[in-house]
Amino acid sequence: MKFSTTWLKDHLETDASLQEIVDTLNAIGLEVEGVEDPAEKLAGFTVAKVLTAKKHPDADKLQVLTVDTGEGDPLQVVCGAPNARAGMMGVLGQPGAVVPSNGMELRKSAIRGVESNGMMCSVRELELGEDHDGIIELPEDAPVGYSFADYHGSSPIIDVAITPNRPDCMGVYGIARDLAAAGLGTLKPIAFPEFTAEGACPVEIRTDDPEGCPAFYGRVIKGVKNGPSPDWLVQRLKSAGQRPISLLVDLTNYLMLAFGRPAHAYDVAKLHGAVVARRATKGEQVLALNEKTYTLDESMVVIADDKEVHDIAGIMGGENSGVQDDTTDVLLEIAYFDPPRIGVTGRKLGLASDARTRFERGVDPAFLQEGLDLLTGLIVELAGGQASEAVQAGSPPSEPKVLSFDTARTVRLGGVEVSADEQRRILESLDFAVGDDWQVTCPLRRHDIEGPADLVEEVVRIHGLDKVESVALPRVEGVARPTATADQVVERKLRRAAAASGLNEAITWSFLPEDEAAHFADSAALWALANPISEDMKVMRPSLLPGLLNAAKRAATRGSASTRLFEIGRRYFRGSDGLSDERSTLGVVLAGEKTARSWATGKAQMFDAYDAKAAATQLLEAAGAPAGNLMVMGEAGSQFHPGQSGTLRLGPKKVLARFGMVHPATLKALDVDGPIAAVEIFLDAIPQKKAWKGAKSFARPSFTPPALQSVTRDFAFLVPEALPAAELVRAVKGADKANITDVGVFDVFAGQGVPEGRKSVAVEVTLQPAEKSYKDADLKAISDAIVAAAAKQGAELRG
Repeated sequence: MKFSTTWLKDHLETDASLQEIVDTLNAIGLEVEGVEDPAEKLAGFTVAKVLTAKKHPDADKLQVLTVDTGEGDPLQVVCGAPNARAGMMGVLGQPGAVVPSNGMELRKSAIRGVESNGMMCSVRELELGEDHDGIIELPEDAPVGYSFADYHGSSPIIDVAITPNRPDCMGVYGIARDLAAAGLGTLKPIAFPEFTAEGACPVEIRTDDPEGCPAFYGRVIKGVKNGPSPDWLVQRLKSAGQRPISLLVDLTNYLMLAFGRPAHAYDVAKLHGAVVARRATKGEQVLALNEKTYTLDESMVVIADDKEVHDIAGIMGGENSGVQDDTTDVLLEIAYFDPPRIGVTGRKLGLASDARTRFERGVDPAFLQEGLDLLTGLIVELAGGQASEAVQAGSPPSEPKVLSFDTARTVRLGGVEVSADEQRRILESLDFAVGDDWQVTCPLRRHDIEGPADLVEEVVRIHGLDKVESVALPRVEGVARPTATADQVVERKLRRAAAASGLNEAITWSFLPEDEAAHFADSAALWALANPISEDMKVMRPSLLPGLLNAAKRAATRGSASTRLFEIGRRYFRGSDGLSDERSTLGVVLAGEKTARSWATGKAQMFDAYDAKAAATQLLEAAGAPAGNLMVMGEAGSQFHPGQSGTLRLGPKKVLARFGMVHPATLKALDVDGPIAAVEIFLDAIPQKKAWKGAKSFARPSFTPPALQSVTRDFAFLVPEALPAAELVRAVKGADKANITDVGVFDVFAGQGVPEGRKSVAVEVTLQPAEKSYKDADLKAISDAIVAAAAKQGAELRG
């Protein structure tokens, strides 16, 4: 929320400097996000008087002015404004000044052969408005030579972040109240302009939905004259980032920004019959002030007459009944709407507004009549007209919350000593009524106060959070115990292993579009959000791969030739008990070139299914999975290419990972160019290592190399063509676990000399003797065991 210090001082009597105001706001929990000083933009611009104005000798539309700056000799300035004339007061930008509208630095120059020492400026050039028909004309008594920034009264603008629990500070007056409570000045009473109300309201006003709109107040003002707003109002709105529209609209916005009270003005001439707060009917439509048409449902509250809907209650008015320059009679509406209903309606319609921000957080229900009278008085004072009596349909919440407060809680919960008298002063300065028995009655606008702990927070933040002493948490002596869980330890190891292998970590959204989530769900029950941020984030992800594939797509569109990404996160499913079923997962995507083209390797090599398998195996080993016992099987899922993918399992049913090339149909569904290799490791499926129950030893582990040299033997087998080499390797390893330490494939061949339907797979077997060297009989026995184990897989020793 933005406001100028001038606006703040309309409500706060203070001599505090800008820095003191900013520091105090931060200290009491109203975080200052930025400070902008418009006077800095106007440096170098001064009030000047035009002494003479003569036609330029070489240009019909230019004049040569003599300008008095109040310092030294008059300056000569070339000007093309039609209203420039001798005797007028204006604003001169001298050489060195920077024009705010375009950033141009003014310099002494020659225009059509005539020297010019600056520029007489228009409103638009100084970003004070949109008028560009001529230069600024100041009153005759404007002081020549005076800084225009000081003359104009430009004051710093403060941008404050208001947390959702503080709707009472969604107006400048609420911020002034907090600053006054903090001792930065005195809160001024609200000045209500006087007016006389005569006659009954000619428009019937009522609420037919007391649940959604408990209170609907209003009155008619006849004979108003709409038009531009006065300078003070324009400056207030601009400091808040609002664009002035017309006097009537600007005054409703002023009420909202100054006091946190949204209001609306209808053109009576465009209304038909009674104006009613009611529920919308399903399919009913309204053309809003943003020129968009919205389709409503029966859960939404609207303001309507006998003919049509004129307002999406609490969010945005309708185009058809908005006030115009020729409006003469207006109906003012100030209402109290149910905050949750406003939030639901806004999310359903995807419609945000300043009014919604305030209503869904909860406006002050005690400021309806006062707000209506204040707005009425301002309109009558500035736009004229005759106000009718007010109509009060329904009644807002009026039962205040009363809490029992123990002042000793402040030191227990807040960690700071504050005297009882000071605590009473702070609470009363924030409009809490404190009884002699410390029964505290909360103001109705403080929806955030739920218990005594909230009162402690009010006392501590106003007293000063910087006064709370920093105290270290107690810690027992000795070596601190590890705090990471087993799952966290595994994730840390995986991150290091993935990064060491050349993968880059990505963090993608946990939400997906519904169609992408369904593509990866494999008929599992998805978690769909009732109130998603957007339709593109409607469903909790059932897989990490869509997010990584989209990340690879973004990298490719930005010219990345090779993308290697991994992510550790959660997949989400709807459990049978109605709760979320979250599963820890690691995803890997390998896209583009594995090796770039070069004179040594020739053309670039792309990632393939073998790279995906290697990554899966390496990362599973890093996670502590028994990599030597893994089985390679198919059925990686419909998202993977059936001939270039597989799964890694512990037994036929326990799937630890799936890997391979992403199916072209999946890439097409996500609009991603391929080919792309991917891995998904299901960390929750990896068996946990059993905890060691023996005595703990802190000695450094030692490694003694074997005393005897290892022996290698090569075997070539004829195996069925469909048999994976990994199955043969596993069988050979299991033939003699005491002696066989490693098995590796070094040749695979099919073709001439190999029977049809078979292939030749050659493996190197490493044997490690323990206590004595092998004899021929030992080696023969091991070889026979290897051949026998291979035969069980349909393999035979090649002759």
